[in-house]
Amino acid sequence: MKKAIYPGSFDPITNGHLDIIERSAKMFDCLVIGVVKKSSKSCLFDEIERKKIIESSIVDFKNVEVKIFDGLLIDFVKKENANIIIRGLRVLSDFEYEFKMALMNRKLDDEVTTLFMMAHEKYTHISSTLIKEIFSLGGDVGDYIPDDVTKKMKIKIDGNRKK
Repeated sequence: MKKAIYPGSFDPITNGHLDIIERSAKMFDCLVIGVVKKSSKSCLFDEIERKKIIESSIVDFKNVEVKIFDGLLIDFVKKENANIIIRGLRVLSDFEYEFKMALMNRKLDDEVTTLFMMAHEKYTHISSTLIKEIFSLGGDVGDYIPDDVTKKMKIKIDGNRKK
């Protein structure tokens, strides 16, 4: 069985992420979306919320599951008995960072391969960080995230403003 891991913070999941998930799900018997528990990024949603949001966005994918992990990605990959890491690339600067990470992961375990997938061109200019910023300032991000995610962001941001 060919099993791959697609790791990330997914805060929030975007249509760009879903595009990578859809294409990866066609290539592998099993795809695990690895939601990193502690991100170096400032997260709007905690890991449990992110997992639930992703699960509600991928109900049509029967060979995709979502798991939370903490620590080294390579340890999570081994624990899942996978040997492929999926990484999405939008722009050249993504490649430089991801290339370094792929080399380090190969050094940690040379049985694990990183597969780079180019984002669909209609999503190359977006990121979860940009989505959060535009949304929090009242901008329309409906073309870039599922409707359910928009609703959850509104609830979360409105709740944070009341604090």
